[in-house]
Amino acid sequence: MLSLFLPLFLILLLVGLPVFFGLIAAPAILLWLNGQERDIVLLYRNVYNGMDSFPLMAIPFFMLAGEVMNRSNITLRLVEFSQAMMGHLRGGLAHVNVLSSMLFAGLSGSAVADVSALGSMLIPAMEKQGYTRSFAAAITAASSIIGPIIPPSGIMIIYAYVMGESVAALFLAGIVPGILMGGGLMLMIHFLADRYNLPAATRRATWGERGNASLKAIWPLLTPVIIMGGILGGIFTPTEAAAVAVGYATLIGLFVMRTLRLSDLPDVLTRAGMTSAVVLLLVGAAMAFKTVASLSHTPELLASIILGLSDNPLILLFLINLLLFVVGMFLDAGPAIIILGPILGPIFTSLGVDSVHFAIIMAVNLTVGLLTPPMGLVLFVTSSVSGLRVETIARATLPFLAVEIFVIFLITYFPAISLTVPRFFGFVQ
Repeated sequence: MLSLFLPLFLILLLVGLPVFFGLIAAPAILLWLNGQERDIVLLYRNVYNGMDSFPLMAIPFFMLAGEVMNRSNITLRLVEFSQAMMGHLRGGLAHVNVLSSMLFAGLSGSAVADVSALGSMLIPAMEKQGYTRSFAAAITAASSIIGPIIPPSGIMIIYAYVMGESVAALFLAGIVPGILMGGGLMLMIHFLADRYNLPAATRRATWGERGNASLKAIWPLLTPVIIMGGILGGIFTPTEAAAVAVGYATLIGLFVMRTLRLSDLPDVLTRAGMTSAVVLLLVGAAMAFKTVASLSHTPELLASIILGLSDNPLILLFLINLLLFVVGMFLDAGPAIIILGPILGPIFTSLGVDSVHFAIIMAVNLTVGLLTPPMGLVLFVTSSVSGLRVETIARATLPFLAVEIFVIFLITYFPAISLTVPRFFGFVQ
């Protein structure tokens, strides 16, 4: 069924059907053609059942926290902090863009939120300093990919929900890969400084200016500390941590920074609700498809095909990286994890690959897919923010995409990159 589902799903997308409707229409058509009309009812019932989960409540809460922080101009504080620390380097504002994305990742966990918040601010600022608009848009898009890797992460919550993994373990496992990806992008900026004639460094900030910028940024920077500290300390669950993040962001916005007004909250709640609805509907549709795929024994068939290719785990990991990269071009990370996670995860754990390690391989691969055409959501959002064509941005991101693919293979073949931190805290043996 899976072999027929993907072509049919792509055809439905090409004729203009939204992804959600494509995810539920394609398996329904296949069931009907297979004479399984009774199972179509089960398909649509599982759309709701797939969303009805306490762990998944963390996703709308984290999205709401990100919206509150955006409206509170917390993003500006992070950019000012990054500027004070790295603005003096050659191509300084490009480095600031990457560092801001890494810091913002610890607040929202969303690539789209990152592009929306930072892109509207940094792309015009970079252009004013002498960067081309395409380069500014490309580094903004490429660095936003770090958002779902450094905790908190919506897609890791989805993976934990589907596969029964510890959210805390996945959050911890994403820290070093996220930092590695940010460092790789900064290294590429350094190499491209001469080729693109990036603006020379501005003056180095004094220690007093750095201290002042740090004090202004201290409240938002405490957010990931509170989230991870609370989860690791057993004070609250990931879902409760997300709710705490919302309360904390609201309090500092209203009473500490005083940049958020009560009149802003209805619009903030509406925006967060609409974004969350999109994500959860996709999750529900993917869970429904997963149920239908199980009924048709698709996982077993695909497992036998994969294991028939090779019995060498290293070769299989290479092939799976290619598969996930291609899937990420067409399917959002959340639905792809729900559909493929239960199929691929058990195969590789049976071959000796640690389950947390495989989760990070899958999550990072599919996240990078947000940057690849034809369905890369980050490209479309960046296009909207920058006013450039998607094709122009996609071409400009190629050097940064090469870095991120290189990091994926480092993560794949050096498990310690992902497992050292969760092993230190006792989540991995």
